[in-house]
Amino acid sequence: MSENVSAADTLVVGGGLVGAALAYGLARAGERVTVLDEGDIALRASRGNFGLVWVQSKGEKMPEYARWTRRSADLWPEFSEELAAATGIAPDYHKPGGLQFLFSEEEVETRKAHIARMHNVNGAAGYGAEIIDRTELLKLVPGLGPAVVAASYCPHDGHASPLRLLRGLHTDIAGHGVRYVSDSKVEAVERDGSGFRVTTAKGTFRGAKVVLAAGHGNKWLGPSVGLNVPLVPEKGQILVTERLKPLLPMPTHILRQTEEGTVMLGDSHENTGYSTESGMPELTRIARDAVKTLPVLAKARIIRSWAAVRVLSPDGFPIYQQSESHPGAFSINCHSGVTLAGVHAKVLAPMLAKGALDPDMDVFSARRFGHGTDENAAH
Repeated sequence: MSENVSAADTLVVGGGLVGAALAYGLARAGERVTVLDEGDIALRASRGNFGLVWVQSKGEKMPEYARWTRRSADLWPEFSEELAAATGIAPDYHKPGGLQFLFSEEEVETRKAHIARMHNVNGAAGYGAEIIDRTELLKLVPGLGPAVVAASYCPHDGHASPLRLLRGLHTDIAGHGVRYVSDSKVEAVERDGSGFRVTTAKGTFRGAKVVLAAGHGNKWLGPSVGLNVPLVPEKGQILVTERLKPLLPMPTHILRQTEEGTVMLGDSHENTGYSTESGMPELTRIARDAVKTLPVLAKARIIRSWAAVRVLSPDGFPIYQQSESHPGAFSINCHSGVTLAGVHAKVLAPMLAKGALDPDMDVFSARRFGHGTDENAAH
């Protein structure tokens, strides 16, 4: 096994959307960064993402997350332009607002109450969501099925291409001198003097800091640096149609028309462990709900489908934490790698470069589960 002789300022474990966005921000902060990535054999949620940059419905039970999500959505226009200018690869980001369809008057009343609460959560920044009745909704999306009675609309919502975003981030970090090592599954993370030594299939790497951004891998890597990372898997499945004429002026929570014209159908939440197998019962339900919403889709050909595993904490909110017993070690975990790419690159990465999370990040620590950090982690 080779020994890496040039230590980095920061070793980032994981090259998906979270790790790549953090490397992007770290490099711009002047850090020497090495990204250690397991590669395409990894359980990579980044390539199974639906592509929403979503604000509405996020964070009702954690106001800080609602504001964090909104902050990221506000940063996305600048972030997208910066990435496209630096790499020539636009992430196909658009911010026309977003719709969440409602299928009963009971759902409408529930959504109205939710919007009222979220207006209070967002405070002066404003939440901006509103209920659109069926008459007005048909002006936006002609051809909706009779089952759709209304929708909630939020002007801060948008969407992007996860694949182009990931490619753009990797192109950018390469251009900023980040060392990217593929097929380098991490076997061990250990303290090395005042820094860290990470052993991989490609050799041993050293860094003053280490950032674990390896999705579900963090659950197993965290204890070696004094961090318990409680994560649970949840499978999501997606269907993709052939290219169609423009049908949707904006993304929705179950349908999204891409830049190329294909329509993605989703909204699957399955407790099947780490399985990425597609299953006909759930795909059938997804297709049925899509046709109920937009009947014209019944004539569209399905060209592909896939399943991916979300990275979820027990309450669904991010876990950002730094180790108390191993200063300089961090664990970054979330299931909204596209939505949060803006704050990960522009806000969180500069904190990591400084070697400490800001105090207002404490709310995202796994300590909220009662067993999040050093004292209960294995060494």
